[in-house]
Amino acid sequence: MATVAFKVKSKNGQQILKDLTSDSTVGELKMFLSSISDVSIERICVLCGYPPKPLDISNDGKKLSEIGLKTGETLIVEEKANPTPNTTPKHEPTKPVENGVASHEPIALCRPGILMKKVVPSDNSCLFTSIGFVLNGQVDTSVHQLMRQIIAMEVASDCDTYNEGMLGKPNAEYCAWIQQPSSWGGAIEVAILSRFYGLEMAVVDTLNAIINRFGEDKNYGQRVFLLFDGVHYDPLYLEQSDGGIQTIFPAEDMEIYREAEQLAHEAKSSRQFTDLNKFTLKCMVCNQFFTGQVEAQKHAKETKHTNFGEV
Repeated sequence: MATVAFKVKSKNGQQILKDLTSDSTVGELKMFLSSISDVSIERICVLCGYPPKPLDISNDGKKLSEIGLKTGETLIVEEKANPTPNTTPKHEPTKPVENGVASHEPIALCRPGILMKKVVPSDNSCLFTSIGFVLNGQVDTSVHQLMRQIIAMEVASDCDTYNEGMLGKPNAEYCAWIQQPSSWGGAIEVAILSRFYGLEMAVVDTLNAIINRFGEDKNYGQRVFLLFDGVHYDPLYLEQSDGGIQTIFPAEDMEIYREAEQLAHEAKSSRQFTDLNKFTLKCMVCNQFFTGQVEAQKHAKETKHTNFGEV
């Protein structure tokens, strides 16, 4: 049996765990993690992978190899929140049933802070920069290069799904187009990156005061939020009272989801969106200016120029 080693991050700092093998059980792992992190076994929550996702440690008898853990991985140990006391009545009314499954309201999380927008540059890659921020917690304007390559590879590998009708251009032409730094991302690109990173991406549309959820049907365990004003994307994050930030949230956390919905309605009521019929675009090929999306699209059809920038 092979010895395995894990890098463990917890409230006590970072340590290396080297006392287990691939045949060790989940129960043994939890025991070691509890001693390292000072979190009781019954309240341990383990995140693994990139971006970090909850690891299923519910079956103490399973071997580490059976839950997919490999040597060298990083384990993030968190403590499950205590249920809010005295919030559930002793005789709880019957829950409504949807599609044969009883729905349950999640326990409210104690989370001091406010949902904020992080402004990213308007450089035609704002979608990718925004996704990079919610994944890594920092603004990195170079992440678009990798994300554009990921999208191009996905599209090229499935010509039936990603056909000209969906893409608006032939598959190969789209793959070349999306890798250009001047090309904007939208719904197709969000859907692909949602699948690639294994996260639900909730796009808060301030023009229509709605939230479009990408990956909703995949039952991902975590969700991130992006703000879209009709043209530009910015990431949303929770600014906490201690100065820290949170960008990735449990999918069952409907409290933060309702905050995002409220933000969308407030933004629309205060007209914090871009009217597509009035904003200005510049053709980066011939340097002509156009008012509104319709004029730019007409110019693109007449000239085959597809490189436009925000002004």
